[in-house]
Amino acid sequence: MHIGLVVPDDLNQRSGGYRYDRKLVSYLESCGDDVTVCSLSDGEPALNQPFDVLLQDELCSPTLVDRNTALDKPAAIVALIHLLEGPVSKVLTDYDRDHHRRYLESVDAAICTSEFTRELVCDIVTEAIQTHVAPPAGRQPSLPPTLEDATTQARTGPLRLVFVGNVVPRKNVETLLDALAQVDQTIDWTLTIVGDTRAAPDYTCRIHERITTTGIADRLSFYGPVTDDVLESVLARSHVLAMPSHYESFGMVYLEAMEAGVVPIASAVGGASELVVDDTNGFVVDPTDTERITSIVTDLARDRERLVSLVLNGLQTADAHPSWETTFAKLRTFLTEVSDGVESPPSTGSEQP
Repeated sequence: MHIGLVVPDDLNQRSGGYRYDRKLVSYLESCGDDVTVCSLSDGEPALNQPFDVLLQDELCSPTLVDRNTALDKPAAIVALIHLLEGPVSKVLTDYDRDHHRRYLESVDAAICTSEFTRELVCDIVTEAIQTHVAPPAGRQPSLPPTLEDATTQARTGPLRLVFVGNVVPRKNVETLLDALAQVDQTIDWTLTIVGDTRAAPDYTCRIHERITTTGIADRLSFYGPVTDDVLESVLARSHVLAMPSHYESFGMVYLEAMEAGVVPIASAVGGASELVVDDTNGFVVDPTDTERITSIVTDLARDRERLVSLVLNGLQTADAHPSWETTFAKLRTFLTEVSDGVESPPSTGSEQP
């Protein structure tokens, strides 16, 4: 197939969505497909070409919503949706809903990274649209921790928490900080924040002010953006990934944490519950519930055998999760069917092979 992939910016950006896109390009090319990456940051790339499929990152929708109707050369146009702005349909403004609807009805099909997002897409459109769920895989380190090493790690040292993501309002760092500030002072814990603090400067300033006023600055450290190797090393020495975001479409980092023997505290808003089972391999929390986050951190710091059980369950979940190859093989089949005009029912790439 000849596939065009439209992305908002340089494909080498560090976000999870761009990493997904890079892996997808690599997989399609390994199958012999010709992939043309069209970045909107390069001006106005030529999109009206005889592609078998023109795959569009939905983040490009503000630019593409009025252009798609004029594209008559691609055999099919497919939206790739990592994240819909406005997490739950009931809180989308009328303008946002109308924009998303207009864009989604300008494409032939949509690929979503979670069932949650697929359901949201189907709720927004007024006409049926072909959909496929293709969840991301993790980093799949070449040497995951052994059960013995993971158990030893869980029992050792102060409770080490990590936050991984850009410091932006959607990631809800303030609620995490407020929850940690309520943990009994006799409990030994630390928090490492890994991510870009320049993405939302005003918000970052407010976060630093909150750290100061809550008196927990001596327990925190900031890493900023890091390479994959550094992130893996940070996860390898952590116990808990604390990410009670206001919204995560899937939350690739929750899976990456489980792979490393780290227990995720995940958001109940979005697709994380498709992976994280509350109080079994992690926790799924209301992102406004500081009391529960405080209680979870307290309990895990005091009961390391419970932490061990969660870690081992998480390793099993990560091991059973479909690989990138499995997910992308099903995604590619879906693209072929859409290109060929084959109608298919709503499908998912998350079944086990």
